[in-house]
Amino acid sequence: MVMKIASPEKVVSITEKVWQRVYGGINNNGYYYHHHRKHRRRCSYESEDEYEVEDGTIQLMQMGAERSKNVLILMSDTGGGHRASAEAIREAFRIEFGDEYRIYVKDVWKEYTGWPLNDMERSYKFMVKHVQLWKVAFHSTSPRWIHSSYLAAIASYYAKEVEAGLMEYKPDIIISVHPLMQHIPLSVLKWKSLQKKVIFVTVITDLNTCHPTWFHPRVNRCYCPSKEVAKRALYDGLEESQIQVFGLPIRPSFARAVLSKDDLRKELELDPDLPAVLLMGGGEGMGPVKKTAMVLGESLYDNDQGKPIGQLIIICGRNKALASTLESLEWKIPVKVRGFETQMEKWMGACDCIITKAGPGTIAEALIRGLPIVLNDYIPGQEKGNVPYVVDNGAGVFTRSPKETARIVSEWFSTKTDELKRMSENALKLAQPEAVFDIVKDIHELACQRGPLANIPYDSTSSLTNVI
Repeated sequence: MVMKIASPEKVVSITEKVWQRVYGGINNNGYYYHHHRKHRRRCSYESEDEYEVEDGTIQLMQMGAERSKNVLILMSDTGGGHRASAEAIREAFRIEFGDEYRIYVKDVWKEYTGWPLNDMERSYKFMVKHVQLWKVAFHSTSPRWIHSSYLAAIASYYAKEVEAGLMEYKPDIIISVHPLMQHIPLSVLKWKSLQKKVIFVTVITDLNTCHPTWFHPRVNRCYCPSKEVAKRALYDGLEESQIQVFGLPIRPSFARAVLSKDDLRKELELDPDLPAVLLMGGGEGMGPVKKTAMVLGESLYDNDQGKPIGQLIIICGRNKALASTLESLEWKIPVKVRGFETQMEKWMGACDCIITKAGPGTIAEALIRGLPIVLNDYIPGQEKGNVPYVVDNGAGVFTRSPKETARIVSEWFSTKTDELKRMSENALKLAQPEAVFDIVKDIHELACQRGPLANIPYDSTSSLTNVI
C-alpha cells in the first residue's frame, strides 16, 4: 500500500531541525522516515512496510525495514598505513556488497576535537623524524594504567565533541583501524547504551609489534594480521571468540589482479630481459634512497662484460627534489625514476625484489607479489617486529647499509638466483591476499547475526556528558 503524506506546516525547534537533518526522525507511531531514499531487499528480517517518495512528500517505513547500513571507519593519518587499510576495507565492501553498506572513512579526532587529538598527525610526523622521541613515547605509554588514565581524561574532556563526531554518521558498524580509536569511542557507546546495538570491530594494521591500545575487551571482533598479534591480543585480555587472524587488509587491486610480468614490463617500458629491483622511499621519499640508488647503479653493472645485470625502479613519493636529482644523474644501468604512485601493484608485479623500510602495508603487498624483501630501516615500536617477521620466515633480509644492500641484490641477480627464487616462494607462502575480503565478510556475518540494525535508537537527549 502506498501513502503520500504532506509535510505538516508547524513551528519546529532548532533541536528538531538538527535532529531531522542529521538522523531523519521517528514519529509517535514508531515509524522511521528518510527523505528520498530507495531500499534494496537484504536479509530475512526485513519488513514489508515501505512507502514511496515523490515531490514534497516523505517516505514512511516501519521500524525494522532494512536500509543501507552505515559503517564508520575511524582512522588517522599518523603514517600512511591506517588510511590505506581503511580505503581497502571500503573498496572490499563495495565489491562484495554493493550499496548494502554506506561507508564513511573519517578522522573524527581531527574534525571534531581539540588538542592534542586534532594534532596527532603533525605530532607523529615530528616524532618519527626525531625517532628517539617516538621510541620514548611508544614505550612509556605501553603500561595499561598510563594509557588508560590518559585516554579516560581525554574522553571526559572531549566527551561532547566525540559523541557528536560519532553520532553524526549514525553508525550501525564502527571499524577502528587506529590504536587510539578504541577506548574513547567504546566509552561513548557504553554511555549512550548503544554497545549492544552498534557493532564495533578493530582491524590491527601492525604485523607483529603492537601497542597495547590496539586491544580492548569490549570489541565484538579484533582482526589480527598474524598469529603473533593474536597471541598479544589474548595476553591483553581478549577472548578467543573475539579474535580472527586473516592478515593485513590490502587494496583489492593487489588481491585479485591477474598480472603478467611480461605484459607489465611492456606497459611500463621496462627491459623485458633484465631482472628488476624496486627501491621504495615511502610516500614522502624518505630514507637513504639516493645513496642506495647510486651504489646499486654501480653494483648492477658488470664491468668485465661491459653491460648491466639488472635494472632499477625508484619510487620517490612526494619528494620532488629527490626525483629531480636522480633524473639528472647519468646511469650505467636502465633506471626509472617515479614520483608518487597509485598503481604499485603494477610496479611490484614487474619487479623481482624490493628494497623498503619495514612498513607493514608495503611488506604485505610485496609478499602478495612474491617479492624477496631487503628491509633497510624501521620505526622503533610498531615496525621493529616486522623485521623478524620477514627475516625469520625466509622472505627477506635486513641491513641499514646501502653498500650491503647493493651487494645482496647484485648477488641475487647473478650468483645467488636460487636464493632469490627460494625467498620468493617463502614470500608467497606468507602472503594473505584475501585478508580484506575475509574481514568484510566476517563483519557482514556479525551484522546479520545482530538483526535489523535500522532499529538503533539514536536518542539525542541522552548525552554522555551528563553521565560524566
